[in-house]
Amino acid sequence: MLTADELAGVVELFGALRRPELEEALSELAYRRGGEPPEGLVEPALEGFALVAVDADDGRLLVPGPAAFPTVPDGAEDLPHILDVEPRSVDRERVGRVAERRLRSEAARAVADGDADRAADLLDVSYDIESWAPVELATFRDRLDEARAN
Repeated sequence: MLTADELAGVVELFGALRRPELEEALSELAYRRGGEPPEGLVEPALEGFALVAVDADDGRLLVPGPAAFPTVPDGAEDLPHILDVEPRSVDRERVGRVAERRLRSEAARAVADGDADRAADLLDVSYDIESWAPVELATFRDRLDEARAN
């Protein structure tokens, strides 16, 4: 089983991957390790902001997110040489804006649902996003803190 950080590490090897490309990379990695491809890793990584999905000209791309500490898992270092995927770069400011919009949406949902645990997690993520991309979230944090307190 891969951690969210290892999943982000696989994506980081390429800069960004479409979901089918990531699944192919994970399948190849599992083969190299003598196991089965892991399932159900992407959604939790997106939910936890270890990956961020951003729309691009060539489809929706997954990029390492602000809550990830990308770590290349054992056996993955050769994936860029094995898969027929060109390296990509995605503008960090653009991805930061996508992460910020999603954070604000998730926070509104957590507050509306009275989910204090999720709101606390998102508060932590706000610091990650702010240090990761050129966005300012101090006012957002103040409002989220107030909403959590009420």
